[in-house]
Amino acid sequence: MADLTLFEKIHQGAIPAKFLHRDDLCFAIEDIEPKAPFHALIIPVKPIPSLAAVEPGDAAIVAACVQAARAIAREKGLETGWRLVTNVGSDAGQTVAHLHFHLLGGRKLGWPPG
Repeated sequence: MADLTLFEKIHQGAIPAKFLHRDDLCFAIEDIEPKAPFHALIIPVKPIPSLAAVEPGDAAIVAACVQAARAIAREKGLETGWRLVTNVGSDAGQTVAHLHFHLLGGRKLGWPPG
């Protein structure tokens, strides 16, 4: 059996985190190194390595992540704007090989981001 990803360990409770959302397809936690006044991670329960590895059968999982982000943004009062980002590969800044989305808000977000 392969080693569990950091996010699988968090989901199973082996690593503590502040959960903002949980359902059968995804969960959300506060980022421990926030890059904006509000920064959460939305993570599929299924350990998909990155967005590049999403298969047609994973469409409901990705949709659940987007819907969770939308609900959290509304709950946290980010009505003036928010950003949903995922990194694919080390050149883009991906450090955990488990698909996750960064939900950022709480201030005006500049462009370009990188």
